[in-house]
Amino acid sequence: MSSAVATALLAFIPSPDRGVWMLGPIPIRAYAICIIVGIIVAVMWSERRFVARGGQPGTVTDVAVFAVPFGLVGGRLYHVATDWETYFGPGGDPVGALKIWNGGLGIWGAVALGAVGAWIGCRRRGVPLPFFADAVAPGIVVAQAIGRVGNYFNQELYGGPTTLPWGLEIYRRVDPGTGAPDSLGGVALDHTPIEIVHPTFLYELLWNLIVAALVVWADRRFRLGHGRAFAVYVAGYTFGRFFIEMARTDPATRVFGDIRINVVVAAVVFVGAVLYLALVRKPREVLVAPDGDTAGGPHDTDRPADAATDPSDNKVVAEPGDPSP
Repeated sequence: MSSAVATALLAFIPSPDRGVWMLGPIPIRAYAICIIVGIIVAVMWSERRFVARGGQPGTVTDVAVFAVPFGLVGGRLYHVATDWETYFGPGGDPVGALKIWNGGLGIWGAVALGAVGAWIGCRRRGVPLPFFADAVAPGIVVAQAIGRVGNYFNQELYGGPTTLPWGLEIYRRVDPGTGAPDSLGGVALDHTPIEIVHPTFLYELLWNLIVAALVVWADRRFRLGHGRAFAVYVAGYTFGRFFIEMARTDPATRVFGDIRINVVVAAVVFVGAVLYLALVRKPREVLVAPDGDTAGGPHDTDRPADAATDPSDNKVVAEPGDPSP
């Protein structure tokens, strides 16, 4: 048995034969479905956490109306900015910069611009942004994990060759009509792998789930507040992304010689998150409505629907027994 055949037999993770299915003239894209499912899971879980921390039911959904589109635009802008040669360099495809359905969302841009949208929504609902961020932190990183499944269907964001038993089989995809190569919209007619690689998107998916569990544990154990639970998410995610990013082999903008730009960004953001955790020592806050009850408490359900839209309505206080924030 040749070494190439032996390597193929060791790999037990096959790639999907396609990432797009046609429903008549309408393309059903696995990547888009994964993004949508991730958003739904994040909103539902975040809503439960937000109410448990004293927030008003429905607030997370209202804020998501602003945060999600801002985040999608920010994620795409970051991707295009850090991979601009693909779209605007020699032989690039400028129109492709708009084709978000083909993949390409930078988490740094998504979080940054998504935070702007969340700030707008929080202002309208009278909720401090750090309070909101702590509630949604684990939901965001779980949404990222679900989104990585889309990379699996797109057959992208993998690492170098490997002989490990969890290696990922990569197939040649073609347009069924013309036979022309089409890695995103094509179909694998032959399931003989052209290479077997590290599934770095899977590594990140698993790491994201670990980070989500870490945030929940730390939040319960240390009663984190004032954005510190969100900082745990950022620090945990960037720590893992630093190493996973170095293992990826997809084209990327290089800085400082030959370092992938996302490696540098991960390191910088990690340091910022750790400094925030070290410097901010305020206790967990509780959102209190004007009637003295927590904003999500039983009395709050009897208040007018727009009672929390004025930022002056709700007040943030320390948890009972904690010093003043």
